[in-house]
Amino acid sequence: MKIVIAPDSFKESMSGKVACEAIEKGLKKILKDAIFEKVPMADGGEGTTQSLVDATNGKIYCVEVTNPLGEKVEAKLGILGDRETAILEMASASGLELISKENRDPMITTTFGTGELIKKALELNVKTILVGIGGSATNDGGAGMIQALGGKLLDRDGNQIGFGGGELSKLKKIDLSDLDERLKDVKIIVACDVDNPLTGERGASYIFGRQKGGNDKTIAILDRNLQHFAQIIRDELNIDIENIAGSGAAGGLGAGMMAFLSAELKRGIDIVIEYSKLEEKLKGASFVITGEGSIDGQTRFGKTPYGVAKIAKKKGIPVIALAGNIGEDIDILYDYGFDTIFSILPGVQSLEVALKNGEKNLERTSENIARLINSFKR
Repeated sequence: MKIVIAPDSFKESMSGKVACEAIEKGLKKILKDAIFEKVPMADGGEGTTQSLVDATNGKIYCVEVTNPLGEKVEAKLGILGDRETAILEMASASGLELISKENRDPMITTTFGTGELIKKALELNVKTILVGIGGSATNDGGAGMIQALGGKLLDRDGNQIGFGGGELSKLKKIDLSDLDERLKDVKIIVACDVDNPLTGERGASYIFGRQKGGNDKTIAILDRNLQHFAQIIRDELNIDIENIAGSGAAGGLGAGMMAFLSAELKRGIDIVIEYSKLEEKLKGASFVITGEGSIDGQTRFGKTPYGVAKIAKKKGIPVIALAGNIGEDIDILYDYGFDTIFSILPGVQSLEVALKNGEKNLERTSENIARLINSFKR
């Protein structure tokens, strides 16, 4: 019997890799002769770098970069096992969690550090760069990123504009003549699970600006500035990215990466499935076990367990899902590839205790699943 173990992280409790090991440990107590294939998963958000590095036996590099407020911070860059693919999360360099609530201000925060991470990837001679762009603290359209890579965003006097979305109104000319030459030989794929355009009521500023520290006044300014940014890109580069689905992701970083780096936007879970080679690893499997911290009806909109279930169902493989919390409307998931869904909690307990005991609870639940599988074998 072959069982593929492919969970996401259980947020604030354990990584995808640790979850894999806990599930395997529980199953092995009963299914002693089974073959286990562990594939740590993610959906393009937090933890994707670590999961894909773990799934492919890659390596993590720590890189000093510029944080959203211009200070130095250590960010992570992953190189996958093929040694030709880099992966990074913009939140590691330009994320909301890097700055305190009182210091959040999308008028001044920059994606410069994300550009520095991309530059480090280029130094490692990769052919493909995967970029997760969730959790940003920025609203600069990727301006800081392109400046870090050698692009010049010039004002009327020929000087570089400063950091932040508030500076975009000063932009008059784009000069990419000094852009890092190595970018021409690299494919860039962006993990993006939102379909917001760059500007307007559903755009980067109005939908996401407030959580980054914006208010009614500054959000209106930021939206106008991104409109101006998009117009200059049209005039200078003959590229229209203003209304493309996903261009508003990460404060417009999606737009900047498409305009300046010819990046391709894809769903995060699809990227992880491809680069972890999950479909290949499912060959010959009797069961697939997936899961994450919380599962509910919304899981079917691109979350990791849904992505795993979709691929498994193509091959007719039963799917077992595990979660710390089971929310509303899970019945609908049984129409989307799931065969059964278990909570790993042993009873009523505080969130603090549940998170602390996550690994033990996951192992115990997996052992019980193994007992059930074993009874059917007999």
